Amino acid sequence: MGLFSVVLDLLFPPKCVFCGGLIGKKSEGLCRACAEKLPYLRGAAARATGDYFTVCVSPLKYDGHVRRSILRYKFGGASHYAEVYGRMLANCIREHLSGQYDLITWVPLSKRRRHDRGYDQAMLLAMATALCLSDVAVETLVKARHVQAQSSLGGREARRANVSGVFEVTDPDLIADKRILLIDDIITTGATLSECARTLLMAGAESVACATLARSD
Repeated sequence: MGLFSVVLDLLFPPKCVFCGGLIGKKSEGLCRACAEKLPYLRGAAARATGDYFTVCVSPLKYDGHVRRSILRYKFGGASHYAEVYGRMLANCIREHLSGQYDLITWVPLSKRRRHDRGYDQAMLLAMATALCLSDVAVETLVKARHVQAQSSLGGREARRANVSGVFEVTDPDLIADKRILLIDDIITTGATLSECARTLLMAGAESVACATLARSD
């Protein structure tokens, strides 16, 4: 097994999930340069507000290597990035939201988009994050209708209209009177997170806080 691992490292050397540079096996998916120089959001800058959710915390700005990394994660089959992302997001949640939620969940993809992509990136991120928090992530929402990708729409109102009414709660009893932590990969206008939060609140959740790996200005 040791020899096999060495051969794998020679054929497929570990690389930084952000810049793609070669790294050591103990670097946890992140090179030293990126660990120091990524566009981190710290303190109050890591927190954003929106409709229906109390706060959204994010450890990174959606720019440069972060943007290119997340695009590979979502559209390039790099689902294994979730482990590294999950550690970063878990640290952010510990700092800003410790003790403020009862249940972890995620923003779901439509069945069609999940089939096309091969996986649900927000689900993988939520599960990896929850594992780092010694918790579990559970499904609370489904996307009942396939709609145009939010990234293809320009303004906040267009994005809000695009996702209006598309989410449904899977089990109202599961979320009744619960403080929900809702996870997604990126927050841009907040329209998708707001619609998910609205749906959860209308179904009986006490409150919704959000966490995303990155935030786009």
